[in-house]
Amino acid sequence: MTRRRTPSRGGGIRIATLRQPSRAGAWASRVRSMLWRAVCWLLGGLTVTGELPRQRAYVVVANHGSHADTAALLAALPPASRPVFAAAADYWFDVPARRAEASGLAGILPVRREPGAYAALLAAARPALAAGRTVVVYPEGTRSTDGEVGEFHSGAVRLAADCGVALVPAAVLGTRDVLPKHGRVRPAPMEVRIGAPRAPEATDAGQLRADVLDLLGRGPARRRTSAVWARVARLVRGPRGLLVAFAWGFAEALSWPVMAEMTLVFLAAAVPSRVPALASSIVAGSLAGVLLNARLAAAGWWLPAPLTTDRMQAAARADLADGASGILHQALSGIPVKLYARAAGELGTDPWALLAWAGVDRGLRMAAVGLLVWLVARGLHAWLRRCYGAYLVLTAVGFAGVLTMIVTAWS
Repeated sequence: MTRRRTPSRGGGIRIATLRQPSRAGAWASRVRSMLWRAVCWLLGGLTVTGELPRQRAYVVVANHGSHADTAALLAALPPASRPVFAAAADYWFDVPARRAEASGLAGILPVRREPGAYAALLAAARPALAAGRTVVVYPEGTRSTDGEVGEFHSGAVRLAADCGVALVPAAVLGTRDVLPKHGRVRPAPMEVRIGAPRAPEATDAGQLRADVLDLLGRGPARRRTSAVWARVARLVRGPRGLLVAFAWGFAEALSWPVMAEMTLVFLAAAVPSRVPALASSIVAGSLAGVLLNARLAAAGWWLPAPLTTDRMQAAARADLADGASGILHQALSGIPVKLYARAAGELGTDPWALLAWAGVDRGLRMAAVGLLVWLVARGLHAWLRRCYGAYLVLTAVGFAGVLTMIVTAWS
């Protein structure tokens, strides 16, 4: 047992007795916090402004416009405060699926919405506050349908006064964009702003509402942007992006082992609208590289071809044996275009016919990859803006794995 001093209503000091949290309860709170932090991260990111002091019981009051409010607050409040939420029992506990979600994932205290509801709130919340937990109350009583903050009921103030704990205003932003009432989940940035504690004896519901409105009025939810994304987007939007795309296509057609399509995966995904321009620049560079490689091979100059095999070279020669149109096999064979260019030079393939068919091959392949990158990048744009570094690592690892499998298959 621990003892905590709290101010009495008369201005003196009274001693409140707090029960030590069980290990199971503390771990459950940590797991909930980690879970909802991960969910908020995936759904658009969460910024937390202000901090709830640790190791004390509080009544937190917040605006309520979405079921996502609870997820954001569970992610924002410190796990040590073991937050629980006062919510309507008739909504959350009358349906088995919601009951499981409320008790297991959200830590909801069921309160009946009926005459004498404050007595039910006090009975549900007093044990939690006596144990040093934070109780979150939505004083509007229901979710807002238009985004406006409704009038605050007095239950939270009465609860804090009767239990001898402080009130903490909190503003939740962006959650209505993530999950509007009766709407579908979609990614958007969220923010929780935690205000300064208030003594319940000197506070009323109107003052708490004003505190929350003040926190909400400090601007929209901040959007987190990856520094990596910002640099890549700046490159891709300018002329240097086209130059990089051309150089990558040119180098891959000569010797560079990373396929030119990865330019779109690594760079164009940051700005989907630039996919067509970069894809066209890659094709132009690739055709220039194919023509030069074929000319060098015809003159007896073989450029290095790392991560290729003799079987790949033999297959490329076989495909081109009947003419330049054989390069169309390159689109699906997994054989680098540089080997077809080398084989064409060795076989004496007409360079202009090779260039024409290579344009068809490279154009179709780049168009297919570009369309896929455009679709994925548009769908994940909000996530990519925040996590582009992680995206680059994941795609690089994936590419290395696929390349390993291709080389192994042709070994």
